[in-house]
Amino acid sequence: MSSSKLLQSAIASVLAIGLAHAANAHDPKDDGGKDKCYGIAKAGQNDCGTARHSCAGKASKDNAPDEWKYVAKGTCQKLGGKPSAGGSDPGKASRRWAY
Repeated sequence: MSSSKLLQSAIASVLAIGLAHAANAHDPKDDGGKDKCYGIAKAGQNDCGTARHSCAGKASKDNAPDEWKYVAKGTCQKLGGKPSAGGSDPGKASRRWAY
C-alpha cells in the first residue's frame, strides 16, 4: 500500500470517528421538553449517576428516591415521581453502598 493511500485512509478514519462522536453527543441542556423525574426509574434504567454510582443504567433497585429519568415536561408527578431527589440524604451514599 502506498503512503498516499495510507494517509487517505487515516484521514478518512479520523473524520468518520469525529462524525460518529458528534452524532452520539447528548447535551442535557438541549432537553427543552423534558424534566428530571426522581423515584420512577426501574433498576438498570436510570438516565444518569447519583452519589452511589456515576453512570446511567446503574440503578440497583426500582423507584429509588435518588435515581431519575427524563420524562416529558409536566408529567413527572402524574407518573408518581418528584421533581427533586427524595430520601434521607440523596447527596450522600449510605454506608452500605459507599465504596
